[in-house]
Amino acid sequence: MAAGAVAAIAGFGIGSLLTPLLALKTGIGLAVAGVAIAHFCGTSLRFLILHRFLNRQVFIRFGLASAAGGLIGALLHNHFQNAVLTIIFGGLLILAALLELTGLSYRIILKGPAVWLEGILSGLFGGLVGNQGGIRSAALLEFGLSRNQFVATATATALVVDIVRLPVYLASQWSAIASIWPWISIATVAVVAGTLGGTRLLPKTPERVFKKAVALVILGVGILILVGL
Repeated sequence: MAAGAVAAIAGFGIGSLLTPLLALKTGIGLAVAGVAIAHFCGTSLRFLILHRFLNRQVFIRFGLASAAGGLIGALLHNHFQNAVLTIIFGGLLILAALLELTGLSYRIILKGPAVWLEGILSGLFGGLVGNQGGIRSAALLEFGLSRNQFVATATATALVVDIVRLPVYLASQWSAIASIWPWISIATVAVVAGTLGGTRLLPKTPERVFKKAVALVILGVGILILVGL
């Protein structure tokens, strides 16, 4: 429920918070695939609620590149699950958060190929380790979106990544995923409940503190990922 609520406010958090938790029971590879189901359900609901705020221009430039990266990551999922990848991912999250908190990120302007590259990288990490949200949100902070546009665009991007990666997981790990259906069911119901609660809190979050709050969440997730190794 907490993961669903955080994602409704910050635009990410379901995979980042639930994947390490489920991995304690199943191992990281199966946890990524299992949490993807709860992630898809929560993200779909969030998009239905917030779709009217979608920034289509940013979504086309960034979101579709993320979908391509997500498909590549899902296909490579069973071959590159290792500590080095996780260390790189956690380090990137911490760096992105510090850039935002110190104000250095405002000197960085994403143009042309850089937008596509960040989109591909965020989707790639989503397919590989199930935690694309931090990288995606860190990149979207640079576009100057309003609070509602930010969450809606992040949600739409996450949804297309789920659409391309989830069938790959189901096709390659169906038996293993089916074996942990009670955990997946509990996670899915709780994420949906948390999403409904979190979307009610989003309008109450002041615009002036929204980006800093998202940066702090990204920083926390990055630290937790590294500590959990």
